[in-house]
Amino acid sequence: MTRVALLSPYSLGVPGGVQEQVLAMSRELCRRSHEVLVVAPGRGEGVYDTPATVAQSGRVWAVPANGSRAPLTLSPRAAAAVRRRVAEFSPDVVHLHEPYAPVLGWGVLRAHAAPSVATFHRAGSGPALTLTRPLLAWFARRVDEPVAVSDAAARTITGATGVSPTVLFNGFEAERFVEYPRRRSKDVDVVFVGRLEERKGAAFAIEAVRTHNEGDVAPWRLVVIGDGPERERLEARAAHDEMIVFLGALDDAHKREWLRRARVVVAPSTHGESFGVVLLEAMASEAPVVASDIDGYREAAGGHAVLVAPGDAAALGAGIAAALLRDTPEAIGAARAHAENWSMRRLMDEYEVLYARAGERFALRR
Repeated sequence: MTRVALLSPYSLGVPGGVQEQVLAMSRELCRRSHEVLVVAPGRGEGVYDTPATVAQSGRVWAVPANGSRAPLTLSPRAAAAVRRRVAEFSPDVVHLHEPYAPVLGWGVLRAHAAPSVATFHRAGSGPALTLTRPLLAWFARRVDEPVAVSDAAARTITGATGVSPTVLFNGFEAERFVEYPRRRSKDVDVVFVGRLEERKGAAFAIEAVRTHNEGDVAPWRLVVIGDGPERERLEARAAHDEMIVFLGALDDAHKREWLRRARVVVAPSTHGESFGVVLLEAMASEAPVVASDIDGYREAAGGHAVLVAPGDAAALGAGIAAALLRDTPEAIGAARAHAENWSMRRLMDEYEVLYARAGERFALRR
């Protein structure tokens, strides 16, 4: 048994790809009889779907980052408290996600008291990386095994710090996405899942569905799952259209239930996606997928999704129509088989090797 400390710089109470990765990893590690501590910002609120111990510290702030708003803590006191909590846990390995994001993991990185694995998710440069390059290079020397979730994320962190990470992938628990029966309503449900911020492209989904429904055709219903700063503007854009439904942020179980009901899942982000886990989740749920033709999504799609030009509502509408025609047992089965290549079980097989290698490198540095 290994004692693993998993650190998320982002609050587990706000849905997000990094947070979902951390929780899914914790579940898989616990299934393998490892002892797991999950650390994230927060003040003890929330109950999370993991058998691991969860420790939270620091007030959460929504900080602009990479075209989004990241739920971080900016408290040095919280970073010090986390360093002490991790030290008390006495881990065999510390696994930090987005370790350079302020500030929760900085004390742990600075101390470097245990073997460290760092997973980088971000794709795309910006002032946060270019202006802090000396600090990031200093932190990089305290990472025993750097990992990136995609080629795009690897290019980003290599450009910022010079490190050459192992490229793995974002994993997901494919079996959880068929726990609910595959049900179809009388409506053609087009499902969007994501934070409601400009780069996620929900506005283009609204425009595509409304334009389609203006014609003499079988109507589509857009189901928007998620919340965020753009919600009010998006609701105004939907103009109280009864075929545009905003469900807000759902828990993981209800999200998975809706993915099983979807006739098509749309992922119209315009940029900033290092890897398209939402595409794989939809494929695992046996739903056709339409996604923007951007680096992170193209890699995840693997030829099993309809890819369209980002920021183009007309192209998205045409893509939805094309995806509806691809809803065949053969295409759905092939897409699900493709998605299972990114299973969390396979991913954690890879990470267990890196945990051992980090331990060896850490010992050589002592």
